[in-house]
Amino acid sequence: MNWAIINGEATTGFSVFWPDEGLDTGPILMQKEVTIEPDDTLGTVYFGKLFTPGVEALVESVRLVKEGTAPKIPQDLTQGEYEPVCKSMKIDWMYPVGIVYNVIRGCNPSPGATTTHAGQPLRVFDCERRAKSGPEAPGTVTELTADGFLVAASGGSILVKRVQSAGAAKMGAADFAAAAGIKAGDRLG
Repeated sequence: MNWAIINGEATTGFSVFWPDEGLDTGPILMQKEVTIEPDDTLGTVYFGKLFTPGVEALVESVRLVKEGTAPKIPQDLTQGEYEPVCKSMKIDWMYPVGIVYNVIRGCNPSPGATTTHAGQPLRVFDCERRAKSGPEAPGTVTELTADGFLVAASGGSILVKRVQSAGAAKMGAADFAAAAGIKAGDRLG
């Protein structure tokens, strides 16, 4: 699911497979698809759209297998690809703001998209995409707000709202900015 959001896709879903010797290569028993809204995160898609239908699909799949009516739909393996587990994604503030936004929301709530502040790793979670764009270089903190801090990206900006520094718990970005001494003009990444 991470990759569907990171890649800016409009839908994602799940499949129940019959096992075979490959990884997710067996015949399909059942598939479900959901829409990815422009502001969905990994958390909203998983918990809000896929978890309950996934449990229901497993129950239904077991019933179909028990009844002997479960389909075995062959896959055309040339029509898809296997995506590895998303362990971490580095934020490249030079990319267009839409790509930066997708990377952050595709890694929220886990594993978090990574950048750096003062040479130290910083994971970014909650954020908002903003149209505001100025002359500042991408990665520049442009404004501090009660909700966090605004960071310039190419063609817009990102309001960073929740972060996690190395060895610390997740926290509000405004609190982190105050504790870390972040000010307008600082650079991330």
